[in-house]
Amino acid sequence: MKLSNINKKRIYLFLYLFLFLIVASSALYAQKHTNERAEWFIDARFGMFIHWGIYSGAEGIWKGEQIRHNNEYAEWIYYRNNIDKKEYLNLLERINWDEVDPEEWVVLAKKAGMKYITLTAKHHDGFALWDSKVSNYNITNHTTDKRDIVKELAKACRKHGIKLGLYYSHWVDWEHPYGWDHSREIYPISAKEYDQYWQEKVIPQMQELLTNYGDIDLMWFDMWLHHSESIITKKQLIQLKELIRELQPNCLVNSRLGLSIEEDSDVDFRTLADNQLGDKKLNYPWQSPATVAHSWGYHRNDTDWKSTTFLLKSLISNVSLNGNYMLNIGPRANGNVPHEISQRLKDMGKWLSINGASIYGSGAFDLPKDQHDWGNITYKVTDEGVHQLFLHIYNWPLSNTLPITGINCKPQKVYMLNDKQKRVLPYKHNKVFTKINLPGYQFNNYVSVVVMEFDSKPEITEKLIAKNSDGGYSFTSHNTALKKGSFIDKEAQKYGTIPAHTKIKDRYKSQWKIYIDDPGEYALDISYSYQAKNPGGKIKVKLDNKTIKEYISPTGLTVGEPNENWHIDRFNASQIGTINFTKPGIYKISLQINAKEEPVKFQWLWLEKRKTRL
Repeated sequence: MKLSNINKKRIYLFLYLFLFLIVASSALYAQKHTNERAEWFIDARFGMFIHWGIYSGAEGIWKGEQIRHNNEYAEWIYYRNNIDKKEYLNLLERINWDEVDPEEWVVLAKKAGMKYITLTAKHHDGFALWDSKVSNYNITNHTTDKRDIVKELAKACRKHGIKLGLYYSHWVDWEHPYGWDHSREIYPISAKEYDQYWQEKVIPQMQELLTNYGDIDLMWFDMWLHHSESIITKKQLIQLKELIRELQPNCLVNSRLGLSIEEDSDVDFRTLADNQLGDKKLNYPWQSPATVAHSWGYHRNDTDWKSTTFLLKSLISNVSLNGNYMLNIGPRANGNVPHEISQRLKDMGKWLSINGASIYGSGAFDLPKDQHDWGNITYKVTDEGVHQLFLHIYNWPLSNTLPITGINCKPQKVYMLNDKQKRVLPYKHNKVFTKINLPGYQFNNYVSVVVMEFDSKPEITEKLIAKNSDGGYSFTSHNTALKKGSFIDKEAQKYGTIPAHTKIKDRYKSQWKIYIDDPGEYALDISYSYQAKNPGGKIKVKLDNKTIKEYISPTGLTVGEPNENWHIDRFNASQIGTINFTKPGIYKISLQINAKEEPVKFQWLWLEKRKTRL
């Protein structure tokens, strides 16, 4: 049977729309602006960074002197302490080569639940951890048994199913006579000389790494400035990127190549600053490089160990914003990973072995990052088409109830992620508010995870102020849906003794939306500072048809610390009225402040249901 041209067009249109919807829905889940190469990366979420090299032998100390910089990055000791090149090489004698086994690093990564590894194949010292024919300044030439750490690590990664990434310092090289080090600002080199370094070391060494070690999944560069601020040129960077695309088409390239994602869409993921965590949702792949302590290379005096809880929260928070977390180990000269690092990684691995579904393949949900005070939410769609929200509880509520504000639909099922039987948790849902009754005890000492399951992606109501774990609502200039007038937002000062606030010079108006799930009488408090001698100006809070008015009173000063002339504005909190909510629903609250004589420094409004005392 022949189809008419009209019917053919209808079928083609239907197929096109069908495919478009599939692709579109997939893109919403898998992050917009994610190329095919990076799909494994946003699924993996958690990786290991390894800083190990000649500098590991110094352990942050050179001839009794600590590294000359307060950041105490041990891998910078060659440059910071102005070490002679030949003496620097003598540090190799401190390495016990019989004990150095890169496979142990891979095994640790696997126990930690990490999915990829990035090794410093060449750091800023210019020393190659592979058998480089381009420069004799490499590990094979300086070890009696001709070690090739890149080769050994690549073999171990393939054996254990871990993706392999390599760090290569392309911009900075302290060994090559025309490589960049910061002293070139005083003793400059020409663009021609720098290009000589580029063509005779960078490009051929990258060719070695990209052709001699099998699949390289990720090339990690470390230029923290844009190319326009340095001697390096965009032409050189594109040459390097095109070499990677030619020799390893599936290899990822990070933005510290020197090209931002906005400038070049062919850059695969953005790298944040050292130890910088995400603060907003991004719809393209990104990553935080982070340390367990402070230094990247091993430093014997480093004791700034971050807790396992902090590291887990950092990972979760990044994933909740579509980001990855690459956590560094700095092995000692004998290859051993410090106990404080290995133990934390193993503890994270135990947590991920139970709660990994909330991390791997998960990403951001549509609610704001700081919507709820109890933790963060991640989101994924299972192979069976189930839409899952993972509620990561950082602070287990003493009430054993969990409030969730802003989700419009009722979940099909709610349970603890670590419960293999998926026993249903009791909950109530009303329009945009869900209250989950938690068990009477915390399931995990670090972070417990509740799962909410839906048949489709849950719709949300935007710009609702969430009910917090204490049962109240906090209104500030930072979470307002609308603000206008003569004002300046101020961050906290004097170590936070002066809180973040909004300085109002004349008139100010702000507005918020809340959902009241539990009707009754609520008390309204306000916190502000006013340094005039006499009362002046007015505060007006309006909720639907009810208006609360209050004159602004002087608050005076207080002392931050004794005997330091630390006299600061006092912020006073006081109740200014009550509001009776007769039924559940969404309400708008507006605040008006008219300042006179002196500015009013508004901090917050607080709304909480009055409790009946026995």
